[in-house]
Amino acid sequence: MNHPKKERTFVIIKPDGIQRTLIGEIIGRLEKVGLKLVAMKMVVATPEQAEKHYTLEPGGLLKTAENTIKGYKEKGLVPYSEDPELIAKNILSALKKFMVSGPIVIMVWEGANAVKLVRKMVGVAEPLASGVGTIRGDYVLDSYALADADLRAIRNLIHASGSVTEAENEINLWLKPDEIINYRLVQDEILYDVNLDGILE
Repeated sequence: MNHPKKERTFVIIKPDGIQRTLIGEIIGRLEKVGLKLVAMKMVVATPEQAEKHYTLEPGGLLKTAENTIKGYKEKGLVPYSEDPELIAKNILSALKKFMVSGPIVIMVWEGANAVKLVRKMVGVAEPLASGVGTIRGDYVLDSYALADADLRAIRNLIHASGSVTEAENEINLWLKPDEIINYRLVQDEILYDVNLDGILE
């Protein structure tokens, strides 16, 4: 069994993050918390890759659609449809269009609690609802209402895996094993060394 410090998560800086020139800012935040970047490349996703990415979790889009309907009703708004399958189809179409619109940066980050930590730092999917201090809360003004009014995907800069299993599946979809690099960082000593006996000479 791998040590908890070897947990990995998958991150995409989406086309809006690239166009907003926030690559360095996003990477810097993840580095500063102590995570290790073990893979990174810039690609232009194909429609097939984007669709596979968003359909890796069986029933995931349908669940998102159901939550969309519920969210509208909780806010006292009328959803444009009560049919989760239609909404799921529209969500997938909008996401694919968005994800292939320009280059993206795909990354694998490693460290203790990597999945939960990155999700916490990124914030919730809707930037308007993300707290101050999160990446989405600090750098994006988009909302579901605005995106739905324009019939487009929400622009929220970044994707981060929701679980260790999801991360593994996404890593396998986007990267070859030899594109992930195992290496040592000096900061690993202060983060994980049991006795801190390697500091003083």
